[in-house]
This record gives sequence, C-alpha cells and structure tokens, in this order.
Amino acid sequence: MDRKFFLDIAVAAAVIFFAAAVATSLQKNTVSAQDRETLYQVSTIDALMRGVFDGVEPVGELRKHGDFGIGTFDGLDGEMIVLDGKVYQAKADGGVYVVEDRATTPLATVTYFDRDMAATTDTEMNFSVFSSVMSARLPSQNMVYAVRMHGTFPSMKVRAIPRQHKPYPTLTDAAKNESVYTYPDATGAVVGFYTPVFFKGLNVVGYHLHFISDDRHTGGHILDFTLPANATVEYDMTPEFTMSLPTSGAFTGADLTKDLSADLEKVEH
Repeated sequence: MDRKFFLDIAVAAAVIFFAAAVATSLQKNTVSAQDRETLYQVSTIDALMRGVFDGVEPVGELRKHGDFGIGTFDGLDGEMIVLDGKVYQAKADGGVYVVEDRATTPLATVTYFDRDMAATTDTEMNFSVFSSVMSARLPSQNMVYAVRMHGTFPSMKVRAIPRQHKPYPTLTDAAKNESVYTYPDATGAVVGFYTPVFFKGLNVVGYHLHFISDDRHTGGHILDFTLPANATVEYDMTPEFTMSLPTSGAFTGADLTKDLSADLEKVEH
C-alpha cells in the first residue's frame, strides 16, 4: 500500500474525531443556562421509604436533565452514580456496571455540574464531622448544592441494597439486607448533593453522597469515610428545582402524610 493510502486514512480519522468533538460541544451548548442551574428529581424520598420501588423514568430521559447525580433503580436494585454523563449501577454483589438508557429509576436526582465554589478541609474528618463542619461553611444552608470530591480516601464505607421483589417492603426493611463494603485507600469520586431542611420528605436533608472508584470497580451509597486534610470539596449552587412525579402506579396511592425523617436517618447512616 502506498503512502497516499495511509495519508487518506489519517485524514479521515481526523475528520471523524473533529466531527465528534463538534457534536459534543453543540450538545452541551444546547442546554440552556437555566437548565444547567436546575436540580431535576424523579419522585420523592418519602415515596421510596414507603416501598414505591417500581422504575418510572428511563435512564435515557434522566440523562437529558443532567450529567451528574445519584439515585437508585427499578426494584431498589443498587445505587446510582451519574458522573460526566455516564450512569453507573453499584450493586449488592460489590460490582459496578454501566447502565443502558432503557433501565428505569424510581428515584433519582441530577443536574449539570458547573463548579461555583470550593472549600478545603482543615483536618481529617469522618462523614459525621464532615457533614457538620462543611454545612456550617456553606454560604447559605437554604440552598441546594451539587457536591463533588475526588481523591484517595483512607477509608470508604459504602452500601448497596439488593433488588427487591413484590410485594415490596418499606425501605427500612429492605435496608436490613444491605451489603456493606469498606475499602482502604480508595481512589475515586464522591458524587451527591446537599439539600436544605425544607426539602424534608422530598429528598435526603443535608449531605447525601455516593462513591465510585476511578477503575469503576467499586462504589455505592456512602455510610462513612475518612476524608484527609487538605481535601477539596467542590460545590455547584443549584437554585432551580424541577420534580417529575409518577401519574400512575403505587405512588398515587402511597400514604405520604407522615413524617418519616427519623426512619430515613437510620437508613441513610
């Protein structure tokens, strides 16, 4: 084969790469500024507490509303991590899997992450201390923030709940069978949100965080961690809020009148 043939192949590859880059850029630019500042949520945490586990929105639709977030899957099958536009499922078997667009979610929260501010930890912290100290350092505790960290965590304790089957239990009962994993020197990303107290019943109040390792082999809902000193915590203040509620199924008949915050606290930690 002559030199011209290889040159033509190289030019063709460059054109394809350029076209893909332009398409990605155009897709990002089609998202309005307002949409990038919106927290998009499917259903409510209290509905999940009541055992409303059927998936109601496809992951493909969810990805139209954000490239960053957390949630769960149909039947409460593991923990969702949305990072850089990809959706991952941390399952009770300890593995992490890439999720196809046809999978569905009963509860998820996403946004487009655009860093607005950052804070650096002064000392080593566990999750409880982090939640208290870093909440106090927020410019306002009455705002929603997307929260992102990356680094090596001396200890990372995560959980995932196995898939549930009908008749569904409550989330409290389902969590009794959760799988818990503790990883030393875990390198990866923390993905989640801080939501204010007045979101009680809609979402988890305070910090709700999931983890995924850089090699995409481990992850889950964070029960505890060791966060080293001088760690950077990135925040995206998200002042807009959109909620998508199911119009049929178990959600419509669920009793959401009671305060379930005490039960939720036990499940989350």
